[in-house]
Amino acid sequence: MSVLRGKKIVLGISGGIAAYKTASLVRLFIKAGAEVQVIMTPASLDFVTPLTLATLSKNPVYSNYYNTPNPDLQEDHPTWNNHVELALWADYMLIAPATANTLAKMAQGTCDNLLMAVYLSAKCPVYFAPAMDLDMYKHPTTLANFAALTSFGHILIPAESGELASGLSGEGRMAEPENIVDFMESDIANHLPLHGKTILVTAGPTYEAIDPVRFIGNHSTGKMGFDIAQAAIQKGAKVVLISGPTHLKLDHSSCTLVRVVSAAEMYAACHTYFSSVDLAICAAAVADYRPQYASNHKIKKTAVELTLSLEQTQDILASLGANKTHQVLVGFALETENEIPNAIAKIQKKNLDLIVLNSLQDEGAGFGKDTNKVTIIDPLGNCMPLPLQSKEAVATHLINLLIEKYYA
Repeated sequence: MSVLRGKKIVLGISGGIAAYKTASLVRLFIKAGAEVQVIMTPASLDFVTPLTLATLSKNPVYSNYYNTPNPDLQEDHPTWNNHVELALWADYMLIAPATANTLAKMAQGTCDNLLMAVYLSAKCPVYFAPAMDLDMYKHPTTLANFAALTSFGHILIPAESGELASGLSGEGRMAEPENIVDFMESDIANHLPLHGKTILVTAGPTYEAIDPVRFIGNHSTGKMGFDIAQAAIQKGAKVVLISGPTHLKLDHSSCTLVRVVSAAEMYAACHTYFSSVDLAICAAAVADYRPQYASNHKIKKTAVELTLSLEQTQDILASLGANKTHQVLVGFALETENEIPNAIAKIQKKNLDLIVLNSLQDEGAGFGKDTNKVTIIDPLGNCMPLPLQSKEAVATHLINLLIEKYYA
């Protein structure tokens, strides 16, 4: 999952031969989960068609301050393309290719086309990927414009070396689309609030064997824990996700996914990683009891009744609380009665920094659902009830709260 997922990107295209690469660039942004709005200078229309970019981005492409009336739509007057709204819409702005002419306009504040009007209105981070011939790229005025733009806080994506349109070979070739996306993803990740932090998350149920084919378990799907892991990754963290049996997957370079089955296996995995993490969020529904004796063979149905002798499993959350040094520790509690008093008691007993309370009394909450309704409680007993919402939204809220409380 890319850090660009769900982000809004304004892609500004200026008039250079490298504009032909922007079709691939748009496709890569869309594949990463971003929404793209393309704005072209009039000169760039000679190098790539708006229809291509509109098809790939699934958004109209703008190149003028206004659109001419369309008689087929019974339009009598031009419609204005609001440069301020376009600028405020964006989470990030990228100008690629950034020609020498466009770079000079950016540095001097020259506003003679829609792209420059949007750029001058932008409040978001601005990236620029130069493209020009090698002597132009090294010219003192170009270097001065680079320095001016970086002094504004804009981010230069350096040109690459290679064959140029002039037939010469050298530095000045616009970075390849894949490299531009990689550069932006890396730069964005480095500035996220949880960059450099490692978070342990537990998810899903545990299965406690009765015999080789039967077990004691629960209805947890693991979705809450997986959504928490995704939300943490989106904020720049590296995540160790320890999951009981579930069909869910999380394939991301910042996630180490550890699959376990039983409470004992989850206990061992948690203690393997706990000393090296900054934060642990235990959202798994771990079995409190397991069969005292698990049969090595399938138990035959030979009697009307079967009695199982159960023993307690190790309390993972309490053991982490007893061993924590620098870690922030968050637990989950599922209650059916005396919810808040029971949750507060667990905070003290297990040495937690926060607890997230689920109640099976709330419609739409609990196992096997895409929604959840929780109350976040701190050691002082302060309660923060959240409305019924998607588990993804709950996860985002929790991670944002932890950032504000511990990592701001």
